[in-house]
Amino acid sequence: MKLTPEEIESRLAPLAGWRREDEKWIVKKYRFSSYLDGIAFVARVAAEAERLDHHPFIAIEYKLITLRLTSWHAGGLTALDFEAAEAFDRAAWAPPGA
Repeated sequence: MKLTPEEIESRLAPLAGWRREDEKWIVKKYRFSSYLDGIAFVARVAAEAERLDHHPFIAIEYKLITLRLTSWHAGGLTALDFEAAEAFDRAAWAPPGA
């Protein structure tokens, strides 16, 4: 179910670094100390995305990884986007090999 603008703002507030982009997206950029650290993060994101069955758009720019989330089936943001954002944040700080 698509969230209202008020629900989106409420769910976005506690998520550090995530921002709303137009009416349908939330976006976050992650910077890593090396290219391979960023790629390892992308692998962890992929595993979480499969677990949630909710897949982000991923842009890899050397050590900068950008994630964008929306729920196409709902025509905008849903609770699942915010659940995924929280999972991806946890994945960002997971120890190597996690």
